Formats: sequence, structure tokens, C-alpha cells
Amino acid sequence: METTDISDPNDVDQKTTSSLTAHLECELEHLILTGEVGPGERLNEIHLSSKFGTSRGPLREAMRGLAARGLVSIVRNRGMYVRSISTEEALQIYDVRAAIFGLAGRLLTEKVTDQMLDELAAHLNTMDSYAASRDFEAYYHTNLKFHDYLMKATDNNVLILEYKSLVDKLHLCRAKGLVQSGNMIVSNREHREMIDSIASGDKYRSQEAFFRHVERAKSRFLAALSSTADID
Repeated sequence: METTDISDPNDVDQKTTSSLTAHLECELEHLILTGEVGPGERLNEIHLSSKFGTSRGPLREAMRGLAARGLVSIVRNRGMYVRSISTEEALQIYDVRAAIFGLAGRLLTEKVTDQMLDELAAHLNTMDSYAASRDFEAYYHTNLKFHDYLMKATDNNVLILEYKSLVDKLHLCRAKGLVQSGNMIVSNREHREMIDSIASGDKYRSQEAFFRHVERAKSRFLAALSSTADID
């Protein structure tokens, strides 16, 4: 029996455009979060459209998506720029992130499994080796995967999205060059405290361990800023 395609071409075009816009947003996010386009830099539409081989329409929509997420600022009659996060805003983000991360720790006590603990332990062992060899880049990226794993394991999509938004903004003001190997070792020791806490099943202990980890990260951030001021 012969069938007739009754799909609307406009619907297909719209889906294709939406898919392209989402792809471009991911590509632009990668450029920003890896530092290839730094805070305060203008997103040049002509250059980027040539780089990605696309028209400026979907690219502009992707930039607006990043603006809605707080990674890009729109300056009227001038264009779009990668946001610069002030020290004051960064500290406020750390405070909110601590509360959200503490909630994640509390939720994980109800979802923890032996497999989860094994996978988390593998991450920690890998980070220990990177800290020992003073390989910050490798440690940094494994650390991101470790935290992403924890958040996804909560199975709370609202929590995951809010946490990612905060972490993305903190990427804009990170001072990687000032991180010392000793801080990596200390940070991973805190990670082990967190995993021990969720393994215990004590939701209050876990909430406190996760909250305290971000509070200590905030202190390390302030120490890095102080070190920069001393150098300058």
C-alpha cells in the first residue's frame, strides 16, 4: 500500500535549526569554559560563523542561549561578550553552591550503591596520582568528572541544572596557575571524607561534608587571589 508523507517541511526546517543552534551553543560553551575565549572578550560573529561554517542567525541564537545562562553579556549596539565574574559575585556563587552541594550529599545517602562507591574510589585514586605528579590539568578535568558523577547520581534534574549553572560561572574566574599540588592533595582528602559520609548512610553527616568541601574551596579561591595580589 502506498503511503503519503504528510510531514510539514517547516517543522523539519525548525527542528534542523534548533539542533544546529544547540550544537553551536555547546561549541561556544566549550570555547568559553576552556579559556580559548576569555572573560571580557567579544564574540565575533563573522569569525565564529566562518570557524563553524554556519550562518550568523543560528550562531546569534546560540549566543542568546549562553546569555540566558549567565556566560555571555549583551552590550547594546556593541555585541556579545564573555562575562567577567567579580570577586564579590564569585563568593556569593560559592555560598549558594555550598548549599546545593550539601543537599546533593544528603540525597546521595539514599541512593548509594557498592558500584557507585567503587567508581568514585577509582576517580579519587586517579586524582591522587595526578596530585602526586603535580599534573593540575589532568587533576582538574578528573575532578570535574567526579563532581558531575555525584550530581547525576542524585537523579534530581533541577538540582543538576542549578549546580551546573553555578559551576560554569565559576569557571570564568578560576585562577588555575595559582593552584598548588598541596591544595590538590587537601581537596582530594576532602573528597574521601565526602564518600565516607555517603557510605555511612548518615544524611546529616553527608550534607555537612559536602557543604564544608565547597566552603573550603572558597577559602582556597580567596587564598589564590591574595597570592596574586602579593605577586603584583
